[in-house]
Amino acid sequence: MPRGDKTAYTDKQKRMAEHIEESYEERGVGVEEAERRAWSTVNKVDGGGKKSGSGRAPRKPVPTR
Repeated sequence: MPRGDKTAYTDKQKRMAEHIEESYEERGVGVEEAERRAWSTVNKVDGGGKKSGSGRAPRKPVPTR
């Protein structure tokens, strides 16, 4: 998959990025920068493109001491 290919993302992730991008543009951020920031935010929140649910264990909380 080439860089910048968004086919690995769910529709929900794409909508989320679109809303974030629009928000940045309303605040005066350039179009390309807004898109870059939006996808960075989606990746940080969801950990990247779509993940299959089968065989994936839920994340375990980090124990505190």
